[in-house]
Amino acid sequence: MPRYEYRCRTCAATFEESRPMSRSGEPATCPAGHEDSVKLLSTVALSGGAAPAAPSGGGGCCGGGCCG
Repeated sequence: MPRYEYRCRTCAATFEESRPMSRSGEPATCPAGHEDSVKLLSTVALSGGAAPAAPSGGGGCCGGGCCG
């Protein structure tokens, strides 16, 4: 079951809760018992590939000798 992060609007506590995707947008009760919460956006980014390789060929400041 996915975990979602929420922030309580009453006490500003940030907390996680496991729940089905169909209920992810519903408010969650914070650990202090407040019911006014909002789901936070995830900062995790997943990628299926590696970062692109740096161009070669001696160009650019660090590879081309333009740094005095």
